[in-house]
Amino acid sequence: MRIPDSPKRKDWHLEEELDCFACPLSDFAVCTFHSHRIPSFNMTIKSDKWIRRMAMEHGMIEPFEPNQVRHAPDGHRIVSYGTSSYGYDIRCSDEFKLFTNINSAIVDPKNFDSNSFVDVKSNVCLIPPNSFALARTVEYFRIPRNVLTICLGKSTYARCGIIVNVTPFEPEWEGFVTLEFSNTTPLPAKIYANEGVAQVIFFESDEVCETSYRDRGGKYQGQHGVTLPKI
Repeated sequence: MRIPDSPKRKDWHLEEELDCFACPLSDFAVCTFHSHRIPSFNMTIKSDKWIRRMAMEHGMIEPFEPNQVRHAPDGHRIVSYGTSSYGYDIRCSDEFKLFTNINSAIVDPKNFDSNSFVDVKSNVCLIPPNSFALARTVEYFRIPRNVLTICLGKSTYARCGIIVNVTPFEPEWEGFVTLEFSNTTPLPAKIYANEGVAQVIFFESDEVCETSYRDRGGKYQGQHGVTLPKI
């Protein structure tokens, strides 16, 4: 890694007597005589230990599974869910909204027609070719004020051409997560309820945000059920 020159003095790294607090790399973790320059990251990824503690002591995830579950109660294999090394694998509930174009409506994020969906309640949802469905998680989340998450679809679905799209969970957001499944294949695609669909990764900041999602009255705060676009 190339260390940038100081805008004030280009020989700062040669001056052992230069105070570290005045050093242009004072944001680095170690700056003794400017010989060890390790970046100090502002966001840290959280481990399984932290996830378990926050879920059990602060209700961050409900219901919560502290381990990885790979089998159903009757013993058959399922798409895994629960706590992983550095994340949490969320489940899809049995409530779906399946997109249909029978009304030939325009897909407008500012004025979305709810009649473009068919409600489905089932342990399996079949998505038509090149279409999509909305669903919600089994889990209810309460995100701490200094935490931001990203969510990525599980490889089991990705390798079948099924894309799981979830936007970040912002600081102090809470609710059931609305999931979007896109079937990119020319064939019908199957989604399994009450099994793993995506992994949530938690990042903790070393500085609490000035304004959280709750503070600004986010429109999806406390959402229940499958929630359609809002303006």
